[in-house]
Amino acid sequence: QVQLVESGGASVQAGGSLRLSCTPSTRTFSLYAMAWFRQAPRKEREFVAVLSGSGIASDYADSVKGRFTISRDNAKNILYLQMNSLNPEDTAVYYCAATFQVAGISRVSRDYRYWGQGTQVSVSS
Repeated sequence: QVQLVESGGASVQAGGSLRLSCTPSTRTFSLYAMAWFRQAPRKEREFVAVLSGSGIASDYADSVKGRFTISRDNAKNILYLQMNSLNPEDTAVYYCAATFQVAGISRVSRDYRYWGQGTQVSVSS
């Protein structure tokens, strides 16, 4: 079992920045692809970003390209999501997700076995 603990969610003004963190319990962190998803009130959960175990391959939702950066520190077992130029449409609960990477990276939520509890990001205009 892999436990994921998230932190960094907060309330910020439009145009501001936040950095979310996710710390998996696994001792084989580099073998897992890691992703961020988000869910706004009364909306479906949507893909945000994903990073391969090596930290080389990545993919982003069109809505966050150029503003968000996903990264990982495999030596410290930490996944990050740097969020810049935030706008009210980014308001959502953000979830960290992990899957043992046996193929290419995925933006499909059902491909991820392990999930964090979520952290709230609120952006005011």
